[in-house]
Amino acid sequence: MVVLLTPSAWSYGQALAAPGNTALTVRSVDWLRDHHFRWLVNDVENFWYTHHKPKKGGTPTGSLARTLHRGSVVAAGSAGSAPTGASAAPAHLPPPAPIQPIVRPPLAGEGQWQPLGQSVDGVPAMYAAYLRPDPVYTSQLTGVAWVDPMLVRAVLYGGVQEPGGGGWQYQGTVAPADRPNLLAGFNSGFKLKDSQGGYYAEGRMVRPLRPGVATLLIRSDGTPTVGVLGRDFQMGPAVAFARQNLALIVDNGLPVPDLAQSSAKWGATLGNKVLVWRSAVGVTSSGALLFAGGNNLSILTLANVMARAGAVRAMELDINPGWVHFNVYGPPAPGEPASVPSVRYLLPNMGGPVNRYVGSLNSRDFIALFRRN
Repeated sequence: MVVLLTPSAWSYGQALAAPGNTALTVRSVDWLRDHHFRWLVNDVENFWYTHHKPKKGGTPTGSLARTLHRGSVVAAGSAGSAPTGASAAPAHLPPPAPIQPIVRPPLAGEGQWQPLGQSVDGVPAMYAAYLRPDPVYTSQLTGVAWVDPMLVRAVLYGGVQEPGGGGWQYQGTVAPADRPNLLAGFNSGFKLKDSQGGYYAEGRMVRPLRPGVATLLIRSDGTPTVGVLGRDFQMGPAVAFARQNLALIVDNGLPVPDLAQSSAKWGATLGNKVLVWRSAVGVTSSGALLFAGGNNLSILTLANVMARAGAVRAMELDINPGWVHFNVYGPPAPGEPASVPSVRYLLPNMGGPVNRYVGSLNSRDFIALFRRN
């Protein structure tokens, strides 16, 4: 028995000791998935989530209710006006229109945008809105972030394990020299082996990109967009990063038709109907970037939120607790540019380490959003 178990124990020990900020429990589950126990993890997770659905009806309470209420103190369309004074405001997109709530009647502040995080030269660069995604489970709340690419540039950072390797300029954590311009960071997609697509960064093709797969593409000037590779855009010298994950969940401004069908197309572990933490990224007709994330979402309710928020195309990112997060950063402490900036989460129950993306080495790849200079 000792001889037989020693290789497994050695492998498991290496997984626990690998660099990165992934929790030990998550490392253990990932190790089981990678060592012929995917079926067990799938069965346990499906059983757990199926028997721990939220109660039907109700309204958001506690910190979620307070988060939603913040939207009611900002009048629709009033938050993005340019600063007054002698200096001209930088070019920027107009503020987004309010989101039409999915649940009726709406709660105070539901679907109303509010400025999020630091401004750029006095102009709000990001907005947040909150709405209930499901007319059945009405106590749940999903957060949506809207990002102006005229004021913000995006960078894909590699994780120390996904995709791993060395020689990257952007890997693991945002360098201290870049933190004064850091506005936000959010999770990327599935592990590459589960993404059904590829990964391109800094002139290196880590995993071959596939035509027809949903793609978050970032041009060399930092402008992000979302679409289908080979249809909505092509690879070329003006592309800095491309991260693929599964198939589009929103296309032509509408959820794609087969979302309601039982399928592993948007996650082999949990499929598309299990209510769980999910996230997505999309692009509006004006070119603004959208992020949405929240708990107890099916793939269809997530797509509905993205479409209501104005996405013309959107793709799912990662799912499950611990992998869905949108961190909003304040400036570093005065005179200490290398310090860990203050952080606010898009949703208070996202949580996670305060130094995610800006201190500890992140295990998985992520997207960082910076102020344009």
